Amino acid sequence: MRSTRTIHVISCHAEGEVGDVIVGGVAPPPGKTLWEQRTYIEQQESLRNFMLNEPRGGVFRHVNLLVPPKNPDADAAFIIMEPEDTPPMSGSNSICVATVLLDSGIVPMKEPVTEMVLEAPGGLVHVRATCRNGKAESISVRNVPSFADKLDAKLEVAGFGTLTVDTAYGGDSFVVVDAAALGFSLVEDEAADLARLGVGITRAANEQLGFTHPENPDWDHISFCAFRGPVTATRTGLEGRSAVAIRPGKIDRSPTGTAVSARMALMAARNQLRVGQTFEAVSIIGSTFIGTIHGEAQVSGRPAIVPQITGRGWITGIHQHLLDPDDPWPEGYRLKDTWGV
Repeated sequence: MRSTRTIHVISCHAEGEVGDVIVGGVAPPPGKTLWEQRTYIEQQESLRNFMLNEPRGGVFRHVNLLVPPKNPDADAAFIIMEPEDTPPMSGSNSICVATVLLDSGIVPMKEPVTEMVLEAPGGLVHVRATCRNGKAESISVRNVPSFADKLDAKLEVAGFGTLTVDTAYGGDSFVVVDAAALGFSLVEDEAADLARLGVGITRAANEQLGFTHPENPDWDHISFCAFRGPVTATRTGLEGRSAVAIRPGKIDRSPTGTAVSARMALMAARNQLRVGQTFEAVSIIGSTFIGTIHGEAQVSGRPAIVPQITGRGWITGIHQHLLDPDDPWPEGYRLKDTWGV
């Protein structure tokens, strides 16, 4: 086989959401910080296109690049590539990365519990993995500080009139809307409609509300729309369904760790959830993340929480992605039958 490029990947998913991990074949990108490396990948685009575009990728795929950490406290570092974003942090992707590191032996596993620190572009992520018989069975990720941005904001959406929404940051930026008010129950049959509407709501929120992280002005947009279902009380907090629309138009199969963090920040801002309590988020396919408010924090003087997300990841395969020198589409292609809604 001829190839001018060979990239080694361990494929994984966390509660249904794909989060493949590049473990070889790619040199660390230039940059003094992980954020600078992330920005290089975002702007240069070659690796993103090669891995995410068809025929190797698709709207369903997220890919994480392992790189040496910049922070001396970290055991490993990763850069997240999603279909339209190169985000600061991702809950499902961090669970996938931790699963691959431990289950493949890249980081030595200690049973019954392995603790490690990962560095994401948005900051350090503390991981506690429950391990048995050589398998990381449950991954708890202590996320970056998360906070409510705008509460009960008014948003004009074509075809739906004026919506009341919230915006928040949970490692990525969200506009959050009530699913029931729009006639949704957050079940599988609604996925296409949720994806289409969610992308439109995200676009409208960026135009009318906007978002800029107070400590990272480079992150100056809203990435996702989170549809929140009604919540009910549990012994330790609350539970409810959730669905997140990811650009260019798909629904996250997992409950979305950064969305769980953002929702908990909103609940804390409304005094609905406090430190030590949990939010059990159920995805559109019925998978679950357990969110816990681990502690309180400040982000440029505004109240924030330190969220922890617990979920499971599974390795699904090992792949070598190649580039034939005669391939007329070396960086792949996108068609709007799946890449645009």
